[in-house]
Amino acid sequence: MTDVRPPSSPEFPAQFEQEGTARADGGVLHTLFRSEQGGHEQVVLCQDRASGLKAVIAIHSTALGPALGGTRFHAYASEEEAVLDALNLSRGMSYKNALAGLDHGGGKGVIIGDPGLLKTEELLLAYGRFVASLGGRYVTACDVGTYVEDMDVIARTNKWTTGRSPENGGAGDSSILTAYGVFQGMRASAQHAWGDPTLRGRKVGIAGVGKVGHLLVEHLLKDGAEVLITDVRAESVARVVADHPQVTVVRDTEALIRTEGLDVYAPCALGGALDDDSVPVLTAKVVCGAANNQLAHPGVEKDLSDRGILYAPDYVVNAGGVIQVADELLGFDFDRCKAKAAKIFDTTLAIFARAKADGIPPAAAADRLAEHRMTEARRA
Repeated sequence: MTDVRPPSSPEFPAQFEQEGTARADGGVLHTLFRSEQGGHEQVVLCQDRASGLKAVIAIHSTALGPALGGTRFHAYASEEEAVLDALNLSRGMSYKNALAGLDHGGGKGVIIGDPGLLKTEELLLAYGRFVASLGGRYVTACDVGTYVEDMDVIARTNKWTTGRSPENGGAGDSSILTAYGVFQGMRASAQHAWGDPTLRGRKVGIAGVGKVGHLLVEHLLKDGAEVLITDVRAESVARVVADHPQVTVVRDTEALIRTEGLDVYAPCALGGALDDDSVPVLTAKVVCGAANNQLAHPGVEKDLSDRGILYAPDYVVNAGGVIQVADELLGFDFDRCKAKAAKIFDTTLAIFARAKADGIPPAAAADRLAEHRMTEARRA
Protein backbone atom coordinates (compact mmCIF):
# COMPACT_ATOMS: atom_id res chain seq x y z
CA MET A 1 0.00 0.00 0.00
CA THR A 2 1.47 3.37 -1.03
CA ASP A 3 0.32 6.75 0.29
CA VAL A 4 0.97 9.83 -1.80
CA ARG A 5 0.12 13.00 0.12
CA PRO A 6 0.54 16.43 -1.50
CA PRO A 7 2.21 18.94 0.83
CA SER A 8 -0.69 21.36 0.39
CA SER A 9 -4.15 21.59 -1.16
CA PRO A 10 -4.37 24.25 -3.88
CA GLU A 11 -7.65 25.81 -4.90
CA PHE A 12 -10.12 23.43 -6.45
CA PRO A 13 -10.18 23.42 -10.27
CA ALA A 14 -12.67 25.31 -12.35
CA GLN A 15 -13.17 22.32 -14.61
CA PHE A 16 -12.16 18.69 -14.86
CA GLU A 17 -9.84 17.01 -17.33
CA GLN A 18 -11.02 14.26 -19.63
CA GLU A 19 -11.64 11.04 -17.74
CA GLY A 20 -8.72 8.66 -18.16
CA THR A 21 -6.56 10.85 -20.40
CA ALA A 22 -2.83 11.03 -19.58
CA ARG A 23 -1.14 14.43 -19.73
CA ALA A 24 1.74 14.80 -22.15
CA ASP A 25 3.49 17.19 -19.74
CA GLY A 26 3.99 14.77 -16.86
CA GLY A 27 1.19 12.24 -16.49
CA VAL A 28 -0.17 11.09 -13.16
CA LEU A 29 2.31 12.74 -10.80
CA HIS A 30 2.04 16.04 -12.63
CA THR A 31 -1.73 15.90 -12.30
CA LEU A 32 -1.49 15.04 -8.62
CA PHE A 33 1.20 17.44 -7.42
CA ARG A 34 1.65 20.27 -9.89
CA SER A 35 -1.41 20.83 -12.06
CA GLU A 36 -4.54 22.80 -11.22
CA GLN A 37 -6.34 19.46 -11.36
CA GLY A 38 -4.53 18.24 -8.25
CA GLY A 39 -5.14 18.95 -4.60
CA HIS A 40 -5.83 15.39 -3.48
CA GLU A 41 -5.17 14.60 0.15
CA GLN A 42 -4.24 10.96 -0.30
CA VAL A 43 -3.88 8.31 -2.99
CA VAL A 44 -3.59 4.65 -2.04
CA LEU A 45 -2.28 2.00 -4.43
CA CYS A 46 -3.58 -1.43 -3.45
CA GLN A 47 -2.29 -4.87 -4.47
CA ASP A 48 -3.14 -8.35 -3.23
CA ARG A 49 -1.27 -10.95 -5.27
CA ALA A 50 -3.23 -13.90 -3.90
CA SER A 51 -6.55 -12.63 -5.27
CA GLY A 52 -5.15 -10.66 -8.23
CA LEU A 53 -6.41 -7.35 -6.85
CA LYS A 54 -4.93 -4.16 -8.25
CA ALA A 55 -6.78 -1.05 -7.16
CA VAL A 56 -6.52 2.67 -6.50
CA ILE A 57 -8.33 4.63 -3.79
CA ALA A 58 -8.17 8.40 -4.20
CA ILE A 59 -9.26 10.78 -1.45
CA HIS A 60 -9.65 14.25 -2.85
CA SER A 61 -11.02 16.10 0.17
CA THR A 62 -12.28 15.48 3.69
CA ALA A 63 -13.09 19.15 4.37
CA LEU A 64 -16.79 18.42 4.74
CA GLY A 65 -16.38 14.99 6.31
CA PRO A 66 -15.26 11.46 5.36
CA ALA A 67 -14.68 11.05 1.64
CA LEU A 68 -17.59 9.25 -0.03
CA GLY A 69 -17.63 7.75 -3.52
CA GLY A 70 -18.18 4.45 -5.29
CA THR A 71 -15.79 1.78 -6.49
CA ARG A 72 -15.45 1.34 -10.25
CA PHE A 73 -14.35 -2.06 -11.65
CA HIS A 74 -13.06 -1.53 -15.18
CA ALA A 75 -10.55 -2.93 -17.68
CA TYR A 76 -8.30 0.10 -18.07
CA ALA A 77 -5.80 0.31 -20.88
CA SER A 78 -3.03 1.00 -18.37
CA GLU A 79 -2.40 1.46 -14.66
CA GLU A 80 -1.73 5.16 -15.28
CA GLU A 81 -5.15 5.53 -16.87
CA ALA A 82 -6.71 3.89 -13.82
CA VAL A 83 -4.97 6.31 -11.44
CA LEU A 84 -6.00 9.31 -13.53
CA ASP A 85 -9.58 8.08 -13.55
CA ALA A 86 -9.54 7.74 -9.77
CA LEU A 87 -8.14 11.27 -9.44
CA ASN A 88 -10.77 12.76 -11.74
CA LEU A 89 -13.68 10.85 -10.27
CA SER A 90 -12.73 11.55 -6.64
CA ARG A 91 -12.43 15.25 -7.37
CA GLY A 92 -15.85 15.15 -8.99
CA MET A 93 -17.26 13.49 -5.89
CA SER A 94 -16.03 16.38 -3.71
CA TYR A 95 -18.03 18.79 -5.86
CA LYS A 96 -21.04 16.50 -6.08
CA ASN A 97 -21.24 15.91 -2.33
CA ALA A 98 -20.79 19.61 -1.60
CA LEU A 99 -23.65 20.67 -3.85
CA ALA A 100 -25.85 17.83 -2.63
CA GLY A 101 -25.58 19.33 0.85
CA LEU A 102 -23.86 16.26 2.29
CA ASP A 103 -21.36 16.27 5.14
CA HIS A 104 -18.89 14.28 3.06
CA GLY A 105 -15.80 14.96 1.03
CA GLY A 106 -14.94 13.23 -2.22
CA GLY A 107 -13.24 9.92 -2.84
CA LYS A 108 -13.26 7.13 -5.39
CA GLY A 109 -11.96 3.61 -5.72
CA VAL A 110 -11.12 1.84 -8.97
CA ILE A 111 -10.34 -1.84 -9.35
CA ILE A 112 -8.26 -2.58 -12.44
CA GLY A 113 -9.40 -5.41 -14.71
CA ASP A 114 -12.37 -6.96 -16.46
CA PRO A 115 -14.97 -7.67 -13.75
CA GLY A 116 -16.39 -10.50 -15.85
CA LEU A 117 -13.05 -12.30 -15.64
CA LEU A 118 -11.46 -11.15 -12.38
CA LYS A 119 -14.25 -10.46 -9.92
CA THR A 120 -14.18 -13.05 -7.13
CA GLU A 121 -15.19 -13.12 -3.49
CA GLU A 122 -11.53 -13.29 -2.48
CA LEU A 123 -10.68 -10.19 -4.51
CA LEU A 124 -13.60 -8.18 -3.10
CA LEU A 125 -12.72 -9.16 0.46
CA ALA A 126 -9.13 -8.07 -0.14
CA TYR A 127 -10.35 -4.73 -1.47
CA GLY A 128 -12.54 -4.32 1.60
CA ARG A 129 -9.48 -4.76 3.81
CA PHE A 130 -7.79 -1.85 2.07
CA VAL A 131 -10.90 0.29 2.64
CA ALA A 132 -10.72 -0.73 6.32
CA SER A 133 -7.06 0.30 6.51
CA LEU A 134 -8.10 3.93 5.93
CA GLY A 135 -10.01 3.95 9.20
CA GLY A 136 -13.13 5.72 7.93
CA ARG A 137 -11.47 8.42 5.82
CA TYR A 138 -13.08 6.77 2.78
CA VAL A 139 -16.59 5.33 2.49
CA THR A 140 -17.28 3.23 -0.60
CA ALA A 141 -20.36 2.24 -2.60
CA CYS A 142 -21.35 0.91 -6.04
CA ASP A 143 -20.18 2.34 -9.35
CA VAL A 144 -19.67 1.08 -12.91
CA GLY A 145 -18.86 -2.64 -12.76
CA THR A 146 -19.88 -3.11 -9.11
CA TYR A 147 -23.28 -3.96 -7.67
CA VAL A 148 -25.20 -4.31 -4.43
CA GLU A 149 -24.13 -7.93 -4.01
CA ASP A 150 -20.48 -6.85 -4.35
CA MET A 151 -20.93 -4.27 -1.60
CA ASP A 152 -22.34 -7.00 0.65
CA VAL A 153 -19.09 -8.92 0.22
CA ILE A 154 -16.83 -5.88 0.64
CA ALA A 155 -18.71 -4.91 3.82
CA ARG A 156 -17.69 -8.17 5.45
CA THR A 157 -14.18 -6.78 5.96
CA ASN A 158 -14.98 -3.18 6.90
CA LYS A 159 -17.75 -0.98 8.29
CA TRP A 160 -17.37 1.83 5.78
CA THR A 161 -19.30 0.26 2.88
CA THR A 162 -22.68 1.55 1.70
CA GLY A 163 -24.94 0.54 -1.18
CA ARG A 164 -25.57 -2.83 0.47
CA SER A 165 -28.71 -4.93 0.15
CA PRO A 166 -31.61 -4.40 2.57
CA GLU A 167 -30.99 -7.92 3.87
CA ASN A 168 -27.52 -6.78 4.95
CA GLY A 169 -28.53 -3.48 6.52
CA GLY A 170 -28.32 -1.36 3.38
CA ALA A 171 -30.60 0.64 1.13
CA GLY A 172 -30.30 -1.44 -2.02
CA ASP A 173 -29.96 -0.15 -5.56
CA SER A 174 -28.95 3.54 -5.62
CA SER A 175 -29.82 3.79 -9.33
CA ILE A 176 -33.43 4.47 -8.36
CA LEU A 177 -32.73 7.84 -6.78
CA THR A 178 -29.96 8.64 -9.26
CA ALA A 179 -32.50 8.46 -12.09
CA TYR A 180 -35.01 10.43 -10.04
CA GLY A 181 -32.46 13.18 -9.42
CA VAL A 182 -31.51 13.39 -13.10
CA PHE A 183 -35.19 13.73 -13.92
CA GLN A 184 -35.46 16.61 -11.42
CA GLY A 185 -32.46 18.26 -13.06
CA MET A 186 -34.09 17.81 -16.44
CA ARG A 187 -37.31 19.39 -15.16
CA ALA A 188 -35.29 22.36 -13.90
CA SER A 189 -33.58 22.61 -17.28
CA ALA A 190 -36.95 22.64 -19.01
CA GLN A 191 -38.13 25.38 -16.64
CA HIS A 192 -35.09 27.51 -17.43
CA ALA A 193 -35.10 26.84 -21.19
CA TRP A 194 -38.82 26.84 -21.96
CA GLY A 195 -40.55 28.27 -18.88
CA ASP A 196 -42.31 25.05 -17.87
CA PRO A 197 -40.92 22.29 -15.59
CA THR A 198 -42.13 19.39 -17.69
CA LEU A 199 -40.82 17.30 -20.57
CA ARG A 200 -44.30 16.72 -21.96
CA GLY A 201 -44.15 16.88 -25.74
CA ARG A 202 -40.34 17.16 -25.74
CA LYS A 203 -38.08 14.81 -27.65
CA VAL A 204 -35.46 13.35 -25.29
CA GLY A 205 -32.54 11.18 -26.43
CA ILE A 206 -30.86 8.88 -23.91
CA ALA A 207 -27.42 7.43 -24.68
CA GLY A 208 -26.98 4.47 -22.34
CA VAL A 209 -29.95 2.64 -20.86
CA GLY A 210 -28.24 0.55 -18.22
CA LYS A 211 -28.73 0.80 -14.45
CA VAL A 212 -29.82 4.45 -14.46
CA GLY A 213 -30.83 5.10 -18.06
CA HIS A 214 -33.64 2.56 -18.18
CA LEU A 215 -35.19 4.07 -15.02
CA LEU A 216 -34.92 7.55 -16.52
CA VAL A 217 -36.91 6.30 -19.50
CA GLU A 218 -39.79 5.47 -17.16
CA HIS A 219 -39.83 8.93 -15.57
CA LEU A 220 -39.81 10.63 -18.96
CA LEU A 221 -42.57 8.51 -20.46
CA LYS A 222 -44.78 9.14 -17.43
CA ASP A 223 -44.14 12.86 -17.90
CA GLY A 224 -45.28 12.65 -21.51
CA ALA A 225 -41.94 12.91 -23.32
CA GLU A 226 -41.05 11.26 -26.61
CA VAL A 227 -38.04 9.07 -25.82
CA LEU A 228 -35.25 7.90 -28.11
CA ILE A 229 -32.62 5.46 -26.87
CA THR A 230 -29.31 3.94 -27.88
CA ASP A 231 -26.80 1.66 -26.15
CA VAL A 232 -23.78 -0.36 -27.24
CA ARG A 233 -25.30 -3.34 -25.41
CA ALA A 234 -28.12 -4.94 -27.36
CA GLU A 235 -29.50 -6.60 -24.24
CA SER A 236 -30.00 -3.23 -22.54
CA VAL A 237 -31.93 -1.88 -25.50
CA ALA A 238 -34.00 -5.06 -25.70
CA ARG A 239 -34.99 -4.75 -22.03
CA VAL A 240 -36.26 -1.20 -22.48
CA VAL A 241 -38.14 -2.02 -25.67
CA ALA A 242 -39.78 -5.02 -23.99
CA ASP A 243 -41.03 -2.81 -21.17
CA HIS A 244 -41.74 0.30 -23.25
CA PRO A 245 -42.38 -0.53 -26.92
CA GLN A 246 -43.25 3.13 -27.64
CA VAL A 247 -39.58 4.22 -27.42
CA THR A 248 -37.58 4.81 -30.60
CA VAL A 249 -34.29 2.96 -30.96
CA VAL A 250 -31.43 4.84 -32.67
CA ARG A 251 -28.48 2.90 -34.04
CA ASP A 252 -25.71 4.73 -32.14
CA THR A 253 -24.85 7.86 -30.16
CA GLU A 254 -23.59 9.77 -33.19
CA ALA A 255 -26.93 9.32 -34.90
CA LEU A 256 -28.77 10.25 -31.71
CA ILE A 257 -27.03 13.59 -31.21
CA ARG A 258 -27.71 14.51 -34.85
CA THR A 259 -31.42 13.67 -34.62
CA GLU A 260 -33.54 16.49 -36.02
CA GLY A 261 -35.83 18.12 -33.49
CA LEU A 262 -34.10 16.68 -30.42
CA ASP A 263 -34.85 18.83 -27.38
CA VAL A 264 -32.77 17.11 -24.68
CA TYR A 265 -29.69 14.92 -24.89
CA ALA A 266 -29.07 12.70 -21.86
CA PRO A 267 -25.61 11.04 -21.72
CA CYS A 268 -26.02 8.13 -19.31
CA ALA A 269 -23.01 5.94 -20.12
CA LEU A 270 -19.30 6.63 -19.48
CA GLY A 271 -17.65 10.06 -19.46
CA GLY A 272 -16.33 12.31 -22.20
CA ALA A 273 -19.61 12.40 -24.13
CA LEU A 274 -19.31 16.12 -24.89
CA ASP A 275 -16.22 16.80 -26.97
CA ASP A 276 -14.92 18.69 -30.00
CA ASP A 277 -16.68 16.27 -32.35
CA SER A 278 -20.07 15.94 -30.68
CA VAL A 279 -20.80 19.50 -29.57
CA PRO A 280 -20.74 21.11 -33.06
CA VAL A 281 -23.32 18.64 -34.41
CA LEU A 282 -25.53 18.36 -31.32
CA THR A 283 -29.10 19.36 -32.18
CA ALA A 284 -30.50 19.39 -28.64
CA LYS A 285 -31.05 22.64 -26.75
CA VAL A 286 -30.47 21.00 -23.36
CA VAL A 287 -27.90 18.47 -22.13
CA CYS A 288 -28.80 16.71 -18.88
CA GLY A 289 -27.75 13.15 -18.11
CA ALA A 290 -26.45 10.71 -15.52
CA ALA A 291 -22.92 10.05 -16.82
CA ASN A 292 -19.96 11.34 -14.81
CA ASN A 293 -17.37 13.71 -16.32
CA GLN A 294 -19.37 14.47 -19.46
CA LEU A 295 -17.11 17.37 -20.51
CA ALA A 296 -14.18 15.85 -22.38
CA HIS A 297 -11.85 18.76 -21.57
CA PRO A 298 -11.86 22.31 -20.18
CA GLY A 299 -13.51 24.67 -22.60
CA VAL A 300 -16.30 22.37 -23.76
CA GLU A 301 -18.72 24.09 -21.40
CA LYS A 302 -18.02 27.40 -23.19
CA ASP A 303 -18.52 25.74 -26.58
CA LEU A 304 -21.94 24.57 -25.41
CA SER A 305 -22.80 28.03 -24.12
CA ASP A 306 -21.65 29.68 -27.35
CA ARG A 307 -24.03 27.42 -29.26
CA GLY A 308 -26.90 28.30 -26.96
CA ILE A 309 -27.05 24.80 -25.46
CA LEU A 310 -28.00 24.65 -21.78
CA TYR A 311 -25.80 22.22 -19.85
CA ALA A 312 -26.97 20.88 -16.50
CA PRO A 313 -23.71 19.95 -14.70
CA ASP A 314 -23.54 16.17 -14.39
CA TYR A 315 -22.28 16.04 -10.84
CA VAL A 316 -25.24 18.16 -9.74
CA VAL A 317 -28.07 16.25 -11.37
CA ASN A 318 -26.73 12.72 -10.81
CA ALA A 319 -26.33 13.15 -7.05
CA GLY A 320 -29.42 11.13 -6.10
CA GLY A 321 -27.44 7.95 -5.68
CA VAL A 322 -24.84 9.45 -3.36
CA ILE A 323 -27.62 11.06 -1.33
CA GLN A 324 -29.05 7.57 -0.85
CA VAL A 325 -25.83 5.86 0.16
CA ALA A 326 -24.90 8.70 2.52
CA ASP A 327 -28.26 8.31 4.24
CA GLU A 328 -27.55 4.61 4.71
CA LEU A 329 -24.90 5.58 7.26
CA LEU A 330 -27.62 7.24 9.35
CA GLY A 331 -30.18 4.46 9.08
CA PHE A 332 -31.80 4.51 5.66
CA ASP A 333 -35.16 6.21 5.14
CA PHE A 334 -36.31 6.22 1.50
CA ASP A 335 -38.80 9.07 1.87
CA ARG A 336 -36.17 11.25 3.54
CA CYS A 337 -33.74 10.50 0.71
CA LYS A 338 -36.28 11.15 -2.01
CA ALA A 339 -37.08 14.52 -0.46
CA LYS A 340 -33.37 15.40 -0.51
CA ALA A 341 -33.04 14.23 -4.11
CA ALA A 342 -36.04 16.35 -5.09
CA LYS A 343 -34.01 19.41 -4.07
CA ILE A 344 -31.78 18.78 -7.09
CA PHE A 345 -34.50 20.69 -8.97
CA ASP A 346 -33.92 23.81 -6.84
CA THR A 347 -30.12 23.44 -6.84
CA THR A 348 -30.05 23.18 -10.64
CA LEU A 349 -32.23 26.29 -11.01
CA ALA A 350 -29.98 28.17 -8.58
CA ILE A 351 -26.93 27.25 -10.66
CA PHE A 352 -28.58 28.47 -13.86
CA ALA A 353 -29.49 31.74 -12.12
CA ARG A 354 -25.92 32.18 -10.82
CA ALA A 355 -24.54 31.48 -14.29
CA LYS A 356 -26.80 34.09 -15.84
CA ALA A 357 -26.00 36.68 -13.18
CA ASP A 358 -22.24 36.16 -13.43
CA GLY A 359 -22.15 35.75 -17.21
CA ILE A 360 -20.51 32.33 -17.01
CA PRO A 361 -21.45 28.81 -18.12
CA PRO A 362 -23.50 26.70 -15.65
CA ALA A 363 -20.57 24.32 -15.08
CA ALA A 364 -18.41 27.21 -13.85
CA ALA A 365 -21.24 28.48 -11.66
CA ALA A 366 -21.66 25.05 -10.10
CA ASP A 367 -17.92 24.86 -9.42
CA ARG A 368 -17.98 28.22 -7.65
CA LEU A 369 -20.85 27.22 -5.39
CA ALA A 370 -19.19 23.91 -4.48
CA GLU A 371 -15.80 25.54 -3.92
CA HIS A 372 -17.37 28.12 -1.64
CA ARG A 373 -18.91 25.46 0.61
CA MET A 374 -15.66 23.49 0.81
CA THR A 375 -13.58 26.62 1.47
CA GLU A 376 -15.90 27.71 4.26
CA ALA A 377 -15.67 24.24 5.81
CA ARG A 378 -11.86 24.35 5.77
CA ARG A 379 -11.91 27.73 7.50
CA ALA A 380 -14.34 26.60 10.21
